[in-house]
Amino acid sequence: MALLEMRNISKEFGPVVANRDVTFSVEQGEVHALLGENGAGKSTLMNILFGMYEATEGDIYYKGEKVNIKSPKESIDLGIGMVHQHFMLIPAHTAIENVVLGYTGNKEVLDLNAAAERFTAMAKRYNMDIDPWEEVRNLSVGQQQRLEILKALYRDVDTLILDEPTAVLTPQEVDGLFDIIRQLISENKTVIFISHKLPEIKAICDRCTILRQGEVAAAGLIVDEIADMNELAELMVGRQVELISKKDASCPGDVVLKVDNISHVNERKIQTLKNVSFEVSCGEILGICGVDGNGQSELVKCITGLLEPTEGTIHIKDEDVTKASAKEILQKGVGHIPEDRQKMGMVGQMNIRENLSMMDYDHMPFSNHGILRWKWIDEHSREIVEQYQVKTPDVMEISRNLSGGNQQKMVVGRELSRDPELLIAVHPARGLDIGATKYIHSQIIKARTEGAAVLMVSTELDEIMEIPDRILVIYEGRVMAIIDQTDATRNDLGLLMAGIDPKNSANNKGQSA
Repeated sequence: MALLEMRNISKEFGPVVANRDVTFSVEQGEVHALLGENGAGKSTLMNILFGMYEATEGDIYYKGEKVNIKSPKESIDLGIGMVHQHFMLIPAHTAIENVVLGYTGNKEVLDLNAAAERFTAMAKRYNMDIDPWEEVRNLSVGQQQRLEILKALYRDVDTLILDEPTAVLTPQEVDGLFDIIRQLISENKTVIFISHKLPEIKAICDRCTILRQGEVAAAGLIVDEIADMNELAELMVGRQVELISKKDASCPGDVVLKVDNISHVNERKIQTLKNVSFEVSCGEILGICGVDGNGQSELVKCITGLLEPTEGTIHIKDEDVTKASAKEILQKGVGHIPEDRQKMGMVGQMNIRENLSMMDYDHMPFSNHGILRWKWIDEHSREIVEQYQVKTPDVMEISRNLSGGNQQKMVVGRELSRDPELLIAVHPARGLDIGATKYIHSQIIKARTEGAAVLMVSTELDEIMEIPDRILVIYEGRVMAIIDQTDATRNDLGLLMAGIDPKNSANNKGQSA
């Protein structure tokens, strides 16, 4: 008998069918991968299991009994926990305060010291070193993820859903996470693993279920019996996928972006950037590689006019833009795919065509003498939606109703369609399935081939090692190294991302190259 069975699950959001007659079965003590394209219904299905949504039709059986899960609390009480892709932590609270928040299984009167003692023992058991009294905002991204796992385990769950768990981790941290998963399985716990990274599926998962357009495309496949990653990718997207992006050798031309000794001190008097210098020329891609939170966000905001550097200068095509506004920067032929699509890349209450025209609404061909040309905008929007395969009924759909991956494709399509001379792409494929990822990569390479200068920020080593021509590694706001892509290795990049120069002592951290 399976540990978990979701039988004939359907979920409708008005006219949109997110899941249709899905049957999903997981055995106890296995790592079961849930795969599919963006908008395939994976998150919806898991949100039903975790009590965030209620199914329109279908039943859930857990440990042989039919259950009716109407809230996350009921799911946790059954022994099902979930670590979301976007962490559900309060930065200003301590680790232990986040762990016990909403938890009533400790004592009637909350005893933080007792909770911290139990938490510390559990962290030691799973080889996760986290100070229970440290504020979450001071923890690294990897530590925050481990805290989320410990928060679930603290509630005695025996089935753990991990949604894109490696999206922001270094290779060394991924290895550590896999060690934790293996230990959980050795204790007869069960893991449902959602990921777009096919090598990870092959490395850690026992079986997989694949959703396509809200329906089951393949159920319970044994991962070891899948011939190769091409077969897995084809099962996910329903067509053959070229897994390796093709590009010719770069032929850099004139310098488009020059960053000279940029430093930045934030409002909390913390120095987030320390004397950062580099250049990006037309016809090349410079990749910025590092764990989230090491100054990438501040660097991009300085370049795009959202922050003003404390020191240093920024030039675009020989023009000093250090103090220019964001609008002035965009008008200089700059395209910007931001780090957070929902907060910075779109307005959720606006429809798709409004979001696709918001950067250029005040000039031709979007408007004429202040009058919006809606007929042209509609046609232009439909072309982007079709080209980037944004799944939507039409361009009048409210953008917040799209899945996260389709929101990303909308934003990427808008920025690339502007034919920028300088493209700043931050996590351009984050949250995208393999088919959409490879298409976005091909379009970025095409922009570079046609003469654009591209600055690409990513935490994904596979992406960094495949797409850029040169790689800049950043750690704690300082440039660790700038190396040619052909000289890069996963191990060296992973060490540099952790602040360790592979050429020197392992204890030599944060040294500029």
